[in-house]
Amino acid sequence: MNITLTTPVVSVQWLHDNLKAENLIVLDGTIAKTFDALSLQISKARFFDIKTKFSDTSNPFPSAFPSEEQFQNEARSLGVNNNSAIVVYDDKGIYSSARVWWLFKAFGFKNIAILNGGFPEWQKSNLPTQYMQAYEGSLGNFEAKLQPDYMQFFDDIVIASKTQSHKIIDARSSKRFNCEVSEPREGLRRGTIPNSVNLPFTNLLEDGKLKSKKEIEKALYMVAEKDDAIIFSCGSGITACVLALGAEMSGYRNISVYDGSWTEYGALTSGNMEQPETWTKDELLAYILIYVSHSDLNDTWKEKEYILSRVEKDVYHRVHEQFGKDSDYKSIQNIVKAVSTHDYYRNDFADLFADIKLMAFADGKYDNMEKAVYSNLKRILKIK
Repeated sequence: MNITLTTPVVSVQWLHDNLKAENLIVLDGTIAKTFDALSLQISKARFFDIKTKFSDTSNPFPSAFPSEEQFQNEARSLGVNNNSAIVVYDDKGIYSSARVWWLFKAFGFKNIAILNGGFPEWQKSNLPTQYMQAYEGSLGNFEAKLQPDYMQFFDDIVIASKTQSHKIIDARSSKRFNCEVSEPREGLRRGTIPNSVNLPFTNLLEDGKLKSKKEIEKALYMVAEKDDAIIFSCGSGITACVLALGAEMSGYRNISVYDGSWTEYGALTSGNMEQPETWTKDELLAYILIYVSHSDLNDTWKEKEYILSRVEKDVYHRVHEQFGKDSDYKSIQNIVKAVSTHDYYRNDFADLFADIKLMAFADGKYDNMEKAVYSNLKRILKIK
């Protein structure tokens, strides 16, 4: 018996009752660092490797959208056919499984649903599991057909943000959206895409399962109307798909996902230099080095040359312009604020102070004023 999925979400009981369907494929969309044969999975499940097999690993940003050819070949290697019915799950409840669901839809495959509650709900119901196994069956015949409206990229989001042609909805936590905590990706500045609004993906979930349709509709309606053109964003294009899932269930039709999300946008754009908590580590380094170079009121070309050996020219000019506007007191405040937003460890501070000392020696001398500034910074920056 072949099955056709009529909803984007199915229950664990439904999956258990239909495990023997001829065209059913169960995919484990858990984000895992490596294949682990000791990990448990749902019976018949095949591991969908988001990070390596189904991402463009040549892209500097994580989980980048794969090519049509790559996606087709990797899906076929898991035995996916054009007439397959796919149920995907993950080990957190509803998390990365939504990304798998959205990827298939972006490549023209519609007969797919997410397991509500994922593997935790399956285990809670005492349903059959097995140790993780590599799929060794026959190749599938799935033909990928890219649907260009499903994914948005950097240039698209820049235009959408500037023209406000789309409602941009950020799925990150409110603390990340409001720059109150550091980003989990090291070196990534805090911030938000201009003209975006926040709806944490967790607002659609309860105990790892989707809330009721009515509750999901209410949460979405707080930030967008059903006829809005919407782009969902997040940290790296994973949890934005949870919002896309909720939106599709709620009848929103003009929806898409920003593939690179804040990881890409935050890396490719500069923050507001008047807000030190949004500075990147390179901007902070440049600011500190410029501060030291000005300690004797006479920054030399050799000092500038050293700074440019450590940061890009555009970073230097952007930071130098801001530094010129700040008083000494403001400069210290900026440095303390910026350092406090990054996770600096002992080795990071050692490298930072080595840079400061090398820069101070760049003009061939290390005068008393530079020594005093160095000592003062060392005292101030030991805030962790």
